[in-house]
Amino acid sequence: MAPLTGSTVLELIDETAARLDAAGLSLADGFGQGTLSAFDEAAWLVLWRLGLPLDDLDSVSNRPVASAERAQLATLLEARISTRKPLAYLTNEAWLQGVPFYVDERVIIPRSFIAELLADESIDPWLSEDTHRVLDLCTGNGSLAVLAAMVYPDVAVDAADISLDALAVARINVDKHGLDSRITLVESDGLAACTGPYDLILCNPPYVNAATMAALPAEFRAEPALALAGGDDGMDFIRSLFLNAARHMSENAVLVLEIGNERANFERAFPELEPLWFETSAGPDQVLLLTRQQLR
Repeated sequence: MAPLTGSTVLELIDETAARLDAAGLSLADGFGQGTLSAFDEAAWLVLWRLGLPLDDLDSVSNRPVASAERAQLATLLEARISTRKPLAYLTNEAWLQGVPFYVDERVIIPRSFIAELLADESIDPWLSEDTHRVLDLCTGNGSLAVLAAMVYPDVAVDAADISLDALAVARINVDKHGLDSRITLVESDGLAACTGPYDLILCNPPYVNAATMAALPAEFRAEPALALAGGDDGMDFIRSLFLNAARHMSENAVLVLEIGNERANFERAFPELEPLWFETSAGPDQVLLLTRQQLR
């Protein structure tokens, strides 16, 4: 790879974005695992490598960059392009709603739209002073459990996953944010080891259908398939969840479920259900809410 030549932070970001584009990376090829464009990905790469704030480009855009720093940036950029590894795996860091989380290849990169709903209080109308127990099912790196504990300081959170590797990463993040007294990690195949009853269940399960799984680009194939693959129509885990959820929920509990781009498959699989669909930055088809009464 030719050396980087930009002399300021912004020049290097523009140059890095151009290299990413020239390498054939696009939204389908990995942007979406924390960033939505080549420029955003380049900004993350440059600012992280230089140890600069990720949320304040304006204040550092004209900062000069030394030749040694350019060499370090070139090394990281080369790794991103040649390996097609998601940048979060190369930096061991991902951000969700402004909160940093440790990540590695044992977990998918956190990007759940449920995080938006926690932050903007969209779920709050279905909660009450009796909301005390929350379950983050399929917790992965624990990010939704951490965010829920931050948003709802009076609740206890169970963070459950079938993967011991994922729970090891979740432990890092629970400890990182000082929430070990409020978040309990649970090894569980679905709801099998979750005791309940829960007042709120958050779930970002494996929901990618088989055809989409077969066509995933390299960046997404780097993530654990266990956390992505949802069977032929993406609904395998969700079918099992719906069979068992009500018995793990308190009387007025709700389930907030992310299904990505699988709304059509969801509606074919569960034509009798009429969930509430939340509006998110990705539109109104990504996350839904069901009450205990509906699931009964």
